[in-house]
Amino acid sequence: MKKTCFSLLCSILLLVLLTACGGREDTPPPEPEAETGTIQLTVWGAEEDEALLQEIFASFQSYYAGQASFQITFQPQSESNCKDVMLGDLEGGADVFAFADDQVSALAAAGGLDPIEDSETIRSASLSAAVEAASVGGSLYAYPLTADNGYFLYYNKAYFSDEDVQSLERMVELAAQAGRLVTMDWSSAWYVYAFFGNTGLTVGLNDDGLTNYCTWNSTEGAIRGVDVAESMLSIAASPGFASMTDQEFMAGVQDGSVIAGVSGVWNAVAIQEVWGNNMGAAKLPSYTCGGRQVQMASFSGCKLIGVNAYSSHPDWAARLAEWITSEENQRLRFEQRGQGPANINAANSPQVQASPAIAALLAQSEFSQLQRVGGKFWDPVSEFALNLAAGNPSGASLQAQLDRLAEGVTAR
Repeated sequence: MKKTCFSLLCSILLLVLLTACGGREDTPPPEPEAETGTIQLTVWGAEEDEALLQEIFASFQSYYAGQASFQITFQPQSESNCKDVMLGDLEGGADVFAFADDQVSALAAAGGLDPIEDSETIRSASLSAAVEAASVGGSLYAYPLTADNGYFLYYNKAYFSDEDVQSLERMVELAAQAGRLVTMDWSSAWYVYAFFGNTGLTVGLNDDGLTNYCTWNSTEGAIRGVDVAESMLSIAASPGFASMTDQEFMAGVQDGSVIAGVSGVWNAVAIQEVWGNNMGAAKLPSYTCGGRQVQMASFSGCKLIGVNAYSSHPDWAARLAEWITSEENQRLRFEQRGQGPANINAANSPQVQASPAIAALLAQSEFSQLQRVGGKFWDPVSEFALNLAAGNPSGASLQAQLDRLAEGVTAR
């Protein structure tokens, strides 16, 4: 009986539906309404990029003036720790943000980034290394912006010859004679990698994508960890060397106390303004370690533009990200900030190819690797290197310090 009543009810409902639809022609679904009001987008980027980005925002708003009204707000945010700030409050984070490529996996895993739809256009327009850096598991998660996130040597040609800059010890010696300085930032583990990278001592990310392996404390092999530490102590002892942050390096360039230093393309324009035709740029020098010359290594990487998966205006945020990373605006970024493009056409332009800083970066690329280390890498290495920069005042065993470093870097 229940089954019969149910069948009857279904028949009645079907009849009602057919009657309601009968006599009326099928019509297509309405077009989605255009967004009304002002599209508000927040963009995070490096503080020194603000003027450039404001110019890019203006051209974006002009291009889309007939389609929407925009309020684009710039907020300075370091590219190096953008991930930590973003993941602290994804819903309150920027719609569009610049970040270093080593953060892309964590951002994707936490749901802060979605795979980019129709990514083939971006892939085909970008350098393969930049595409790799912006991808996770073969899927593109961010828009390549630069392919120059590495470091090399700047030097003042008034003090050094092309031969001099092949050896760090020779440079430090000449700087001491001139009462000047060669600098490098030993407070940053990013730069300290330069001493270990080509020694056979290793550091990197485990398969879990979070923890590290590290053999920098090894007591075996042609070069031991202690050999590297002793070389660093010897360099730090010279009056011609100083560990300086990037800001301190630039201040020294401007006041004349610094005549060479390790940095990246972001300082090319400012250094050129001070040193003029005397500005030189080259791959990193070699240094003496374990009785042999070791070519200094480097981390390499790219700067990327991400679109927050929680953006209130994801389509417009994606369009703005594409606009910021377009060929034209990557060329503009090079002209104003000296940063190397990730876009193939922009990177191959005569202007970019003629840049001493870009040429030095390319020369150093032979001795570099993508930065892929977990978060526990940074502090132990910085603590170790800063102690050496100070001359190891406690006199603590170098091996014990290296063991502590490795324990910290590999901590779970």
